[in-house]
Amino acid sequence: MLPLRLSAVVSSLILCFLFPPLLCLGIRSFPTTADDGAFFHYSEAPEYRNGAGCPVSSTRVSLPSCDPSLVHIAMTLDSGYLRGSIAAVNSVLRHSSCPENVFFHFIAAEFDPASPRVLTRLVGSIFPSLNFKVYIFREDTVINLISSSIRQALENPLNYARNYLGDMLDACVSRVIYLDSDVVVVDDVGKLWRAPITRERVIAAPEYCHANFTKYFTDEFWNDPLLSRVFSTRKPCYFNTGVMVMDLAKWREGNYRRKIENWMELQRKKRIYELGSLPPFLLVFGGNVEAIDHRWNQHGLGGDNLNGVCRSLHPGPVSLLHWSGKGKPWVRLDEKKPCPLDSLWEPYDLYKQVKDRVRDQNWGFSSSILVGYAHDLL
Repeated sequence: MLPLRLSAVVSSLILCFLFPPLLCLGIRSFPTTADDGAFFHYSEAPEYRNGAGCPVSSTRVSLPSCDPSLVHIAMTLDSGYLRGSIAAVNSVLRHSSCPENVFFHFIAAEFDPASPRVLTRLVGSIFPSLNFKVYIFREDTVINLISSSIRQALENPLNYARNYLGDMLDACVSRVIYLDSDVVVVDDVGKLWRAPITRERVIAAPEYCHANFTKYFTDEFWNDPLLSRVFSTRKPCYFNTGVMVMDLAKWREGNYRRKIENWMELQRKKRIYELGSLPPFLLVFGGNVEAIDHRWNQHGLGGDNLNGVCRSLHPGPVSLLHWSGKGKPWVRLDEKKPCPLDSLWEPYDLYKQVKDRVRDQNWGFSSSILVGYAHDLL
């Protein structure tokens, strides 16, 4: 016969497993801070290792990000889109032939509710062997340049952090892939990294020259002969700024940050576009982008900016899926109203659903009691 105290523990365990919602949730009610709470919502990612033939650093460098063998990826990191960012990183590592050679540069807002410190700890806990660095983006750098947009989310100062990568990243980083937080990569990112950027061009991205370019600017812009002639020497083509390979050496040399800011300052005085951070890039680079295969940005999967209706894939092969637009896959999945293509995002999601967290909490409580009593009985 079991001792009385151990018998009580075993009975509690059985009741917890049989009736977890009724009994165990009330028992495990320890308070947690916001800092700690976020950690329990994500599973640790698998450990991804390099395949054969991956480059090896040939020099010793004082800054880890200066290693010439690295593939550099820049992304924003904020509490609102954190789940998407984590899934994007997971997808990059899963499909990379050399995941240990990928270095992530995360840009976090200075006053994010979770704080850059917490976000840094969280990323490190989910990806223990990840090469990464978190930079604090001061929102006052750009806040006075932002004008209202057709969707409030597009007014987030962090959307403009890509304008400042040349200033924020170490000077030794001469090339970077910029990725939005609502993407998943289903191919080896090294292929995108090796995209050529020739002559005077600064950015490589999928380009769409059959899109209706006029809709990205107001009638006031097109009716102004001085403004509209910015495209007189080049055929303006649309490209999506959520996936770009950027030559940061040329970017810094040409002071392109300032050129984009000039257009944003004009927008504050004279309404020439409606869409937030995209149009200034189009004004500076539209028609002068190194075009790469469309497979690297199957964008628009989040629908339009107002309704977020479901959309299908464009014809052709796919290397990167991009839920640009209002609808985000994690939101639609949680609401039990997913679009068909949201199932392609779900395998990369490391967020633990409520039922998983309940199970973990129940077992954590029960096992801790059992261990405690067992220790007393020894």
